[in-house]
Amino acid sequence: MTSEMERLDKYRSQVRTRSGPASYVDTGGPGRPVLFVHGVGTSSYLWRNVIGQLDGERRCVAVDLPLHGYTPAAPDQDFTLPGLARFVADCCDALELTDFDMVANDTGGAVTQVFAANNPERLHTLTLTNCEAHDNVPPKALLPAVWLARMGLLARLAPRLMPPGNPRTAKRMYGRTYQDIAKLPEEIARVWLEAQTGTAEAARQSQRLLTSLHARDHHPRRHRGRRDRRRPPVLPRRTGRRAHRGAAPPLGCPSLRYIVSASSLTGTGSVPRQPCAMPSRSSVRRSSASPLRKNSVD
Repeated sequence: MTSEMERLDKYRSQVRTRSGPASYVDTGGPGRPVLFVHGVGTSSYLWRNVIGQLDGERRCVAVDLPLHGYTPAAPDQDFTLPGLARFVADCCDALELTDFDMVANDTGGAVTQVFAANNPERLHTLTLTNCEAHDNVPPKALLPAVWLARMGLLARLAPRLMPPGNPRTAKRMYGRTYQDIAKLPEEIARVWLEAQTGTAEAARQSQRLLTSLHARDHHPRRHRGRRDRRRPPVLPRRTGRRAHRGAAPPLGCPSLRYIVSASSLTGTGSVPRQPCAMPSRSSVRRSSASPLRKNSVD
């Protein structure tokens, strides 16, 4: 029987970018490409069910960010939000992606907002599901790990507290983000954990990653050049509420029309903690299944 990993890995490749090697999944197929970006602690496997639903309908591309999945991190890897946004941009260059739909979750949503502020001409639509925005970088759920990282303790404690081979580790790490942790395959959880804590060097890099995430790097005004100074933030405050009320979209977001929850992308009924903007309707099937917690798109 083919596992969930094997079904996705048949499309997996690696590409050299200006930011280093990148592991990615590319299903090929017709239609406009869709680029999926995951958050901290997961990988492109996060999108396996969404990609499965789109099989044969759209070209789906999902990248592994540095230190996640099968993408290694250089000793001096830039883990800031702008640095990760540049990594995504370099992947788009290497894969020749233009005029594509971008979908992101968790910290990947913060990364793609910075990407969109710098590269608005490359996007056809931007969809954010359950992600960091405004002043919740890093989110509250991640703060204990961030505090340990800032004290220099995470690299020493994480391999002991979260050993990849321990079945309890997945529940400890992902139990707060999955309504039913049993739906997370053990083999996928092991890949995610090994990338973060599998070696002493990975644990040190994870510590550096968490200390590199700052809300100040998220604000779009930090990333607009002279030509874009009149362009407002990608997602201004109350954008979601205005779109929900049917108000006119803000300047700079001319195609913003809908609020989206992960249910419209994955058929799981996930409800985001903060408003998320979607420029156009999703073609993915919908479902009335029970809702999941923040960050779970399975």
